[in-house]
Amino acid sequence: MKKEQILNGLTILGIICCIELAVVYYQANYNPYAEPSFCNMNDFVDCDSVAQTSKAVFLGIPLTYWGFFLYFFILMLLHVNKIKEICILGKKPFYFLDVFKRPYSYISVLGLISFVISVLLAVVSIFQIHKICVLCFVTYFINLAIGIVSTDFKNGGFTKSLKDSVEDFISGVKKETVPFIIAIILGGMFLGYATVEMPFASRKQSIKHYMFMKHNPYKTSGNVLGNPNGSIKVHLYSDFKCPVCYSYNIMLHKIVKECKDVLIIHHQFPLDTECNPYLERQMHKGACRMARYSVGAENQGKYWDMANALYENPPKNDDEAIDLAKKLDLDVNRFKRDIYLPQTYAKIRKDIDDAIALGLDGTPNIIINGNRYFGAKAYYELKDIILKNGK
Repeated sequence: MKKEQILNGLTILGIICCIELAVVYYQANYNPYAEPSFCNMNDFVDCDSVAQTSKAVFLGIPLTYWGFFLYFFILMLLHVNKIKEICILGKKPFYFLDVFKRPYSYISVLGLISFVISVLLAVVSIFQIHKICVLCFVTYFINLAIGIVSTDFKNGGFTKSLKDSVEDFISGVKKETVPFIIAIILGGMFLGYATVEMPFASRKQSIKHYMFMKHNPYKTSGNVLGNPNGSIKVHLYSDFKCPVCYSYNIMLHKIVKECKDVLIIHHQFPLDTECNPYLERQMHKGACRMARYSVGAENQGKYWDMANALYENPPKNDDEAIDLAKKLDLDVNRFKRDIYLPQTYAKIRKDIDDAIALGLDGTPNIIINGNRYFGAKAYYELKDIILKNGK
């Protein structure tokens, strides 16, 4: 009984975490006016940024929904003996649940396998995304706890649980072959639909293409991006430490190559307390420093050259930025002077003040003919927004 109570508590806690993660996922991807979530703490601990990456989706379905399925299935297993005895109009509609003979063995396997998957996700988060989601890590430890509590280490441990699960699975498939085949077909159809048709799937696939490109194949040189006489003027407010801004940078370069009447006008909006006095807490440490580097290059007519270099090879200090300046054939002495000029700080501060006056509170933001658009966009969305608002 004690084991069942602990597992019930852990499972319910997992469901609560998944509910909050679903809210974070929705707000980060579909609500352009959403405030940062409570677990957006700094440049490394940032649930919102993790939720905006393609790694937050598997087979077209957000990972948090997979978590819902796992915990609800475990909850069902915990109470399977009661559920299969339910009578409706004198019949037991859940009779097929008889195939679940040893629920604790299945929960043991599910808990420990899901923890192994959690470890892999943690590695991806830390070493590929370079950000972590606190709530995600809480679920990882819940999975481990579920696996440990449900495993009978005195009688064979995980090996015995795995053996029991395989035996019961084979026995269950033989006993309920038709329902099993129907379930497989329906599950396959749903996953196929989710991967291709669901909005959060197709949109994520499009965003993923640009978010994880190593280099910008459409990069340009100079201070002008697009047609200087273009009738469609897109005002971009971005931050060099913003992961979504990275994909915007590539997409906007592609758009101006495809649409000859578009001009991109960049404005600095670093979410860094070093130069942005409007922030209540630090968000993108180092963004102000990178903004200064871009202004230093702009003074020599190579803003977009430096912008692309900063996104692709973000310098950790002035020495690394100077190396980038050398590669771009800038006057290094002038660059070292310009990045600390009062005029450079003033230019960045003016852009920040203008952004706040416009009511902007995050990046990336684009403004076209007075209409504002914020947050992650698929390429087709961004291009459509620009062309429709430019008319």
